[in-house]
Amino acid sequence: MFCFVVFLLLAIAVKGQQHINTIHATLNDETKEISIRQKFIYFNGSDSKLNELYFNDWNHAYSGKNTSLAKRFGDYFRKSLHLAKEKERGFTKNISLVGSEYQAIKWDRYKYKDIIKVHLDKPLAPGDSIELFWTYTVKLPSSKFTDYGYGYENGYYLKDWYLTPAVYNYEWHLYPNTDLNDQYTEIANTQINLIFPDSLEVASNFNTGVVSRFPNGQSVVLKDANRKNCTVFLTEEKGFVQHNTPSFNVLTDIKGERYSELAQGFSIVRITDFITQNLGDFQQDHLLVSEADYNRNPLYGINQLPRFIRPYSQQFQFELKFLKTALYSFVRETLFLNVRKEQWVHDAIVNYLLIKYVDQFYPGKKLIGQLSKIWGVRGYNLAKMGFNDQYYYLQMASVRRNDHQALSTPNDSLTRFNQKIANRYKAGLGLAYLAEFIGYDKLDESLKEFYLENRGQPKLTANILKEKLRSKTKLDILWFFDEYVALRNNIDFKITKVSKQTDSIHFSIKNRTGSNVPISVFGLQKDSVISKYWYTNIDSIRSYRIPNNGETRLVLNYDQKIPEVNQGNNWKSVNGFLSSNKKLQLRFLQDVENPFYNQVFYVPEFKFNVNDGISAGISLKNKPLLIRKPFVYQIKPRFSSKEEALIGSASFSYQKFFNEGKLNSITYGLSGGTSFFDTNSRFTTITPAVGFNWRPVDFVSNRRKFLLFRLRNVFRNFDASIIDQNDTEPDFTVFNVRYGDVDNNILNFKRWVFDGQVAGDFTKVSFEWEQRTLFNNNRQLNLRLFAGKFITNTSDSDFFSFALDRPTDYLFDLPYLDRSINASGLSSQQFILAEGGFKSIFDDRFGSDWILTGNLSFNIWQWVELYGDIGLIGDRGESSRFFYDYGVRLNLVTDFFELYFPIYSNNGYEIAQPNYGERIRFVVTVSPQTLIGLFTRKWF
Repeated sequence: MFCFVVFLLLAIAVKGQQHINTIHATLNDETKEISIRQKFIYFNGSDSKLNELYFNDWNHAYSGKNTSLAKRFGDYFRKSLHLAKEKERGFTKNISLVGSEYQAIKWDRYKYKDIIKVHLDKPLAPGDSIELFWTYTVKLPSSKFTDYGYGYENGYYLKDWYLTPAVYNYEWHLYPNTDLNDQYTEIANTQINLIFPDSLEVASNFNTGVVSRFPNGQSVVLKDANRKNCTVFLTEEKGFVQHNTPSFNVLTDIKGERYSELAQGFSIVRITDFITQNLGDFQQDHLLVSEADYNRNPLYGINQLPRFIRPYSQQFQFELKFLKTALYSFVRETLFLNVRKEQWVHDAIVNYLLIKYVDQFYPGKKLIGQLSKIWGVRGYNLAKMGFNDQYYYLQMASVRRNDHQALSTPNDSLTRFNQKIANRYKAGLGLAYLAEFIGYDKLDESLKEFYLENRGQPKLTANILKEKLRSKTKLDILWFFDEYVALRNNIDFKITKVSKQTDSIHFSIKNRTGSNVPISVFGLQKDSVISKYWYTNIDSIRSYRIPNNGETRLVLNYDQKIPEVNQGNNWKSVNGFLSSNKKLQLRFLQDVENPFYNQVFYVPEFKFNVNDGISAGISLKNKPLLIRKPFVYQIKPRFSSKEEALIGSASFSYQKFFNEGKLNSITYGLSGGTSFFDTNSRFTTITPAVGFNWRPVDFVSNRRKFLLFRLRNVFRNFDASIIDQNDTEPDFTVFNVRYGDVDNNILNFKRWVFDGQVAGDFTKVSFEWEQRTLFNNNRQLNLRLFAGKFITNTSDSDFFSFALDRPTDYLFDLPYLDRSINASGLSSQQFILAEGGFKSIFDDRFGSDWILTGNLSFNIWQWVELYGDIGLIGDRGESSRFFYDYGVRLNLVTDFFELYFPIYSNNGYEIAQPNYGERIRFVVTVSPQTLIGLFTRKWF
């Protein structure tokens, strides 16, 4: 304490090189508010005169429905903040600001609602300081949004809860709260006098004084020098335990189930010693390592399985969980980077050390742990993967979708999957890749020196790490920063043209993606490595010569340290007689990709619809777990139990991705299928297609555009006793073009699609527009418009006609449970939003000339809505007909599970008519792929 006071006095006496922050805060347990009096001495350490100052007020991000935080929640398909009650919101109110002479200082909120702009009466010169006296009240948010606020463990979790100065470094760095835990603020010497309820226990990352109790309350002094933020936990139970290790002290509430406290202590000692050896000592009083921080950034993958089937020892689980959380806390508290812009540096250090820890203390550890020894599992490639192989595989899941982003991408511009997993893993792999190239000793030495020389320093940048690494090697490593970090280019090399001489081996390496990075070449004799070489600056294709030491194979990236997008083209036989054709590998269910085999996965498949009955069969496909392949096929033969005949489908597609521009991919496909649409009546389709997909430069956006060309060939066999072939169309071909624009945002969904069809009997066009808007009063309005017109139509039936409801689906696109012309029963009440979109059923629902309809619904209470449909429909040479209906919609899960209860329509009061239950319509999704998309859409 004495040293801290002396430090503060010296800082003030010399006008300090630090900001001085003194806070008096009182927490009201009933109102969930903190009354704050804050004295802030702002020191201008820049070379510029400052006419204004900016302060972060991130608690105010929870105040409304139009903040950056609320919009980010919408991007992640979360409505909780938008629908929150007023008492659940967080905001800052009753703000007053005066100067040292108690003169009022003008302030206002910046364009981001959680940043305050302070207007100075006169410019603040370089080297000068100003005293600011704030008074304000912080209303804490409910912890249900981000864990921060009231309600956490029946207490409070205070994070970014008071005003802090934004950073000025030639310009102001102003970033709103988007739930990324990346506030960029000035470091300061801070003292907080906190008064809080007497029923709570306190834990903090700051130096915590003795707790003083008084009637109905208690107080504590939290203080520290050269820190950014004070985090405070106030909980009913004393969950945090301090471990005083030889390296540094740790305060943590992370506990291992069925792992003794004594053993946990030994593990923590090993972890703190590992961190100290690889980075350096921790200069503060203690490091806070919390369960809350782990929950925000857990060990993804198999560690997300239920506890009772986790295949690791309790020690391994505890140590990896604690190590990851401790490392992120360690670097955040000491390396003051602009993490909104350069989060990759923290990620690289943390994940590189996680990889190193497992290699050092758990060599040979398998990804699925003890499960890899089980009969029936151990033969799978997944069982053979090392624990650290997950870093390559999971980041490749993003690459194979063409969703990957450069490591230098700002934190708030990353997709959720990239921000949480892919970019973090790629950063750690990158340092391991660099270590292979320059030597692990040089990289480890560089990291430790970088940490020791820059801990606690303000305005740290990634460029300092670059210069430190460059100083340790004579090799050119600019590729790492200019290519691997700065660009989203993939890495893919191929070895070609191998020839052997008596004393040498000649070969060529082709760079298939143009990414200018080093590649390693291994010489193998049988399965033993006898030589290794590195090659650089391969812009397209280059030839090399190496001594002939008896190598039988040359393999690129044999140790798989380089994150190549395709590792299946990396080897060649030196002798020339070994076949490079891949062998066939059959796998039940699915497995991870093995680049050295042609994998075929077979999965039992069961489906049901009224026409086929229960159909059982097998699905043969080549798509491995998680990651995509450019060429994908699925062959699904099934047996119809009702028709006692073979049915099924098959599809083949090739997808070409583009790294640059808005065009994301072009997909070439051929698909076909056969099934029954009525008793003893079969349809078969064959469809070649090509599709174009666009995505915006902002990858976080859920907006997509598409253009599809397809030639739909339909062949039908009729049962003459059921269907009159003269009233329906036989075999036909339709050329179909569709262009659409979809913005799949849960707060403001927008979609429109143009569709054109040309066939022998008709030519038609249609346009569909849809919008779903969630307003600030929590009312959701759903609007849809559909318009269609026949250019030509020579058909004598309504088979190709527009429909108010339940179209004939002559292209066999819609997932009907019953396709029968005379469908009845529950399956006939299925509703699919197509064409007219009416919910009531009309006898004369078809139009052979044109259609114009509108659909509307709005909620009256949570998921209970009123709906209404209105429309005009016309036949050739006849007057138009007007239709309408309205009723109640139970919108339980939009597009997945809905119920419609008609009240009134052209049919009269339907609710009062006989057999009303048969008029109720339902939406239900039974496709596993569609249901999975409901849960994965927020990640990509």
